[in-house]
Amino acid sequence: MKLAEALILRADCQKRIEQLKQRLIRSAKVQEGETPPENPQMLIAELNRTVNELADLIKRINKTNSATNLEEGMTISEALAERDTLMLKRGVYSSVIEVAALRKDRFGASEIKFFSTVNVADLQAQIDQMSRQFRELDTRIQEINWNVELTN
Repeated sequence: MKLAEALILRADCQKRIEQLKQRLIRSAKVQEGETPPENPQMLIAELNRTVNELADLIKRINKTNSATNLEEGMTISEALAERDTLMLKRGVYSSVIEVAALRKDRFGASEIKFFSTVNVADLQAQIDQMSRQFRELDTRIQEINWNVELTN
């Protein structure tokens, strides 16, 4: 199985667990004399199987990511950390720009005047650079995901 396939299965397991949670909640309590819409014990058994499958997939994905080089000197795990931090930093910069670029019109000389304390153009250029780096790194990660076999 390719790593990308395992990632798809992991997402499917996570969705399935959430669905089972909702079904269990609906079946956890009924009025006296009524029956639950589904058997809670069967749902719990299915939940346990799905959680075990998810745990196995996560272990194998993490093992594969740690053992596979994306490029010389960088594993997939390291590339994922770099990609995630690029996204985080880009998000913070975008939030700062949103606040700094917001113009507030004054209607009188007695109203408070606000000034931006950051260079919006410089931050935007950095965001553009981070966005490009993110796209390039993400493309390389996606490519290797479809080319590498999942570790046992």
